[in-house]
Amino acid sequence: MTLPVNPLLQEVEAPPISEAMTWAGRNEGNRSFINLSQAVPSYPPSPALQEHVARVARDAETSLYSDIAGLAELRKALAGHMSESYRGDIDARDVLISAGCNQAFCLALMAIARSGDNMILPAPFYFNHQMWLKMQGIEVKILPTLDGASAIPSAAEAARLIDERTRAIILVTPNNPTGAVYPSSSISEFFELAQLREIALVMDETYKDFRSELSPPHDIFMRPDWRGTFVQLYSFSKVYALTGYRVGSVIADEAFLSQVEKIMDCVSICAPRISQEAALFGLQSLASWREGKRAMMAKRLEALRAGFGRPGLKYQLVSAGAYFAYIRHPFQGVTGKSVARRLAAEQNVLCLPGSMFGPDQEQFLRLAFANVEADLMDEVVDRLIESQ
Repeated sequence: MTLPVNPLLQEVEAPPISEAMTWAGRNEGNRSFINLSQAVPSYPPSPALQEHVARVARDAETSLYSDIAGLAELRKALAGHMSESYRGDIDARDVLISAGCNQAFCLALMAIARSGDNMILPAPFYFNHQMWLKMQGIEVKILPTLDGASAIPSAAEAARLIDERTRAIILVTPNNPTGAVYPSSSISEFFELAQLREIALVMDETYKDFRSELSPPHDIFMRPDWRGTFVQLYSFSKVYALTGYRVGSVIADEAFLSQVEKIMDCVSICAPRISQEAALFGLQSLASWREGKRAMMAKRLEALRAGFGRPGLKYQLVSAGAYFAYIRHPFQGVTGKSVARRLAAEQNVLCLPGSMFGPDQEQFLRLAFANVEADLMDEVVDRLIESQ
């Protein structure tokens, strides 16, 4: 007997990062391995945070469940942080703590739509978003994004895709995979479109803390009626180097979150309590540490951009920001996967092909450059030039 498997799940490709990691380590030379495949901080959590986690681990209460929506103190702290960052109005009741931002996405989208509905997803897209929608039987309506020198999706183009089954528009900014930071004006256009057509605007802002500008990324939280349209997703994983702790959030209308809690209770009851304690400490005590890491990433981005200005480099930088760069490889008629595999095998550089991020992306590669120190960017460029 063969165990039955949901056919919707069978149609979804295997996790891309897992596949890419099988390409690594095949170089028999003595070159160092440069991993540009996954967005993982190249540094550990703050020593102060590690010490705090060790202390709270000894507290018996840490082993217990929190409320389904998360620790009250963490929800209040995050609401305060977001209200200050966006100069907006966010209450603790608008916050639900999840086990990472991927779970936040799954919870929110399951609450919004059912099988047979559709959602608008700009491409190139974050592959886990597309994977989850397919698993749920939700049609993905692709909004092409790359247009000349721009990697910013168009609200006017999105409007043409909306029909009676559309339930949401999904945005990621700063973007994964392109690194593009969407202008506040563009985000406002998408919000107003979603509001007009009575659908949700779901925005993943995992990388907001690595923007070069310190002004609010958008004005949505300043609007008194944001709760009727907007759902924000966030992660503590990158900003506090807590990827393995799995802690993120959904910020949305309280009534909507009451429905999300039903899903959360079935999936994991609550986010891991010790992870919530780590996130709370980060919010309360690590503002200067967080700013130092933002400045570090800005230097890495600057070094990457300078590297791509080198003469003789045929790879083109299409877009870059926060954690990612999206580049066009120079090999006509060659798939992105073939180029990525060859870079891994011959140059010991691991990156992801554009085909993992949607249709019509064969000419592109994604570099998760935040994994690499600024002084290594020249070495990355050297190897790209050698591969030409």
